[in-house]
Amino acid sequence: MDYGCGTLKCAGTLDTAPGTTGLLIVSGGNEIRAGAFSGQARLAAEIAKAGFPVFRFDRRGIGDSEGENRGFRKAEKDIRTAIEAFRAIAPQVERIIAFGNCDAASALMLAGGAGCDGLILSNPWTIEGDEPHDLPPPDAIRARYAEKLKNPSEVMRLLRGEVDLKKLARGLTGSLRSAPEATSLAAEMQAGLAGFSGQVRILLASSDRTAKAFAASWVADDPRIATCEGAGHAYVEPHAADWLRAQILAGLRA
Repeated sequence: MDYGCGTLKCAGTLDTAPGTTGLLIVSGGNEIRAGAFSGQARLAAEIAKAGFPVFRFDRRGIGDSEGENRGFRKAEKDIRTAIEAFRAIAPQVERIIAFGNCDAASALMLAGGAGCDGLILSNPWTIEGDEPHDLPPPDAIRARYAEKLKNPSEVMRLLRGEVDLKKLARGLTGSLRSAPEATSLAAEMQAGLAGFSGQVRILLASSDRTAKAFAASWVADDPRIATCEGAGHAYVEPHAADWLRAQILAGLRA
């Protein structure tokens, strides 16, 4: 469906369900509403099958939406107009819970919830002026090599010269990197979230660099935080995908 954001036309998709609590999926980065490899579309279908309507949308300047992409810091208007569109097309919805991963979570925090009733914030982005790296976090790299050294077949591959030594050197170098430092962006996000009175869940993937940077800048014993062990940034691992879906459903049912 198309809906208006000021004078511009934006695109959204509704996965229908009869429930009165709906899920708004906010895309991170320059990701279209279907998500990477249609991951968000699959998630929306699963949540709708459980009885909760789901609305996902393209921010201005992304995908099928008109206008200029102004980044996550200026996404509040996009989120609020998507909420209006969601309520218009699914009038039975009384409560809206928003889910955002990476800088979509940051956008929701900076906007003080943007009018939602609850927030599910995953791996919030706190590294101002930086971009995610291809390498996983240092501790994840170290854990991976520790596992390999426990495997006799992997040791034999190394001794037989079947291991790419250049790739091994890059990995070992990456394992020595320090965790990225968060900046004042984290303080802005804390301030934005402080004024939000609805329910909040903060989900972290243990093997994600972005999640580690967030954890380093946040209150360590925040009871709203839940961590999925062995999960990457997008929760593509089977156990992580199941965990994420369960966390979202728990948030919708709360």
